[in-house]
Amino acid sequence: MNTEYQTAPHAMMERKTKRKAGPSPLAFLLVWVLLIGTGVLGAIWYTGKIKADIAQDVGAQTSGQITAMQQQYDAKLTALTAQYMDDLTKLQGKVDALNELLQFSKDNMSSKTDNSNKLYTQLSDVKKQLDQLKKELDLLK
Repeated sequence: MNTEYQTAPHAMMERKTKRKAGPSPLAFLLVWVLLIGTGVLGAIWYTGKIKADIAQDVGAQTSGQITAMQQQYDAKLTALTAQYMDDLTKLQGKVDALNELLQFSKDNMSSKTDNSNKLYTQLSDVKKQLDQLKKELDLLK
């Protein structure tokens, strides 16, 4: 029994020395917190970088789309302006022709012809004179 008694304190001392030789729980906890903090800070930095890259890419795409839309708008506006000017020129020609016709009708109207065209009356007179000339020519033959 005596031997057991002597070996027991010696075994306890061995355990105490083994504990002091290993890492302390405080050091393990500090390393663990440091690793987690570093991971969190790295994740925050990386997400910020990704956000900045995405914002830059979206800005470039938006700028390109706006430029393309502006070019399309300018092309359509130029085409519409050209078409408008062409249509306006055609319309002006029609208006001028109508004005000439109205002026001609106004100049040739009189109360004697019952508001009919004076040119028709003049043509009628010329036709009568022509018929008369034909008759005279027939008589001369």
